[in-house]
Amino acid sequence: MLVEKNVPLQSSNTFGIVAKAFHLARLKREADLHAVLQDPAWQAAPKFVLGGGSNIVLTGDVKPLVLKVEIMGKRLAAETPKAWIIEAGAGENWHDLVTWTLENGFPGLENLALIPGTVGASPVQNIGAYGVELQDRFDSLDAVDLTTGQPFTLNAAQCAFGYRDSVFKHVSQPGEASGAQALGLKDRALITRVRFALPKAWKPVLGYADIDKKQRQCNVDVPTALQIYEWVCEIRRAKLPDPKVIGNAGSFFKNPTVSPEQCEDIIQRDPKIVHYQLADGSVKLAAGWLIDACGWKGKSIGNAG
Repeated sequence: MLVEKNVPLQSSNTFGIVAKAFHLARLKREADLHAVLQDPAWQAAPKFVLGGGSNIVLTGDVKPLVLKVEIMGKRLAAETPKAWIIEAGAGENWHDLVTWTLENGFPGLENLALIPGTVGASPVQNIGAYGVELQDRFDSLDAVDLTTGQPFTLNAAQCAFGYRDSVFKHVSQPGEASGAQALGLKDRALITRVRFALPKAWKPVLGYADIDKKQRQCNVDVPTALQIYEWVCEIRRAKLPDPKVIGNAGSFFKNPTVSPEQCEDIIQRDPKIVHYQLADGSVKLAAGWLIDACGWKGKSIGNAG
């Protein structure tokens, strides 16, 4: 397994920050990762997993060994009476996967179009947009323990998905029971493949203001998956600059959730606030609306905006 030295990372992060990896290993298949983990020179070395570089801000050169995930592949892995099970390598571009599923007649991911990053990163953040979260379409994933080198598989329950949250964002706590969900897998695991269950009885997920506006403009009662995909792409391109032109990490604001009583109090002061009822009774407030209301849309400090 070749470990490269002094590798520029400017093209590997969407902010385009100039930095380098002191050492970098390109993982094009699972065997490459096992080779690194079995190499005495790298077994105990600190490691930094890098996918599409769309959720990071590099503050300098990276000293840990960078594990650049480039495991590719997309396929129909299985089929059940209710769903198509689609498998993708962790290094696949997320938007390319969404496009591929629609081109091959497997709808369900269209609301998640144009989210930057790779397939392997999608479960970590439990990515979501326009009424759909990854957990709604998730089947299972394969990963490797970076300490022991052992491969393992997790289902949705074991991933402990929450709002922009998962077991991969939590560290182990002393005294916790055994099991991935209890222990936490932050910095302990590298995801190699992800499988999605895309429903055969597909129905459009609507209800977000931007999508509803597009629906009215196009005078469409029941949109197809492709139409929703195209609308989401148009909406996102209108809101966010192309990272190839202006460095950015997409939309990374987390919508705050409040109690119904708190929401009612806010509505009394700001009747136009955009909010959504959640299944657990709480209310999600639109971070974008809050930012605009505070006068921070377009705010810049130096070269950051």
